[in-house]
Amino acid sequence: MAHWLVKSEPEKWSWADQVAAGTKGTHWNGVRNHLAKKHLMAMQLGDEAFFYHSNEGKEIVGIVSVVKLYYPDPSDETGKFGMVDFRAVKALKTPVSLAAIKAEPRLKDMMLVVNSRLSVQPVTEAEWAIILERGGL
Repeated sequence: MAHWLVKSEPEKWSWADQVAAGTKGTHWNGVRNHLAKKHLMAMQLGDEAFFYHSNEGKEIVGIVSVVKLYYPDPSDETGKFGMVDFRAVKALKTPVSLAAIKAEPRLKDMMLVVNSRLSVQPVTEAEWAIILERGGL
């Protein structure tokens, strides 16, 4: 199983919105970056991702799981981009802020630190474990 991080502006789609979508989950649309698209295409059913509130909050707040593989995003008029569906799995007991991640020497190479603008990014096993620990899971 691979691990990922997906970013959302909470005023557009928050962790609370994701939880409210229930066990069926919902689509993760609007990705318009080719590297982020490549990451979405690599996702497998059951892969988990950290749910990160960008702009407001700047923190990892929960974990989502892939429930539907990559398919075309109908909001993309060019037809070049797609999406996957996620369902909420679990909230972190303690959100892990970007500042805390940057302050952790073991996370200095994490994609969130070195390429913070990318909306869908891989997370290594070691990074996953550190964030879970910091988040109280």
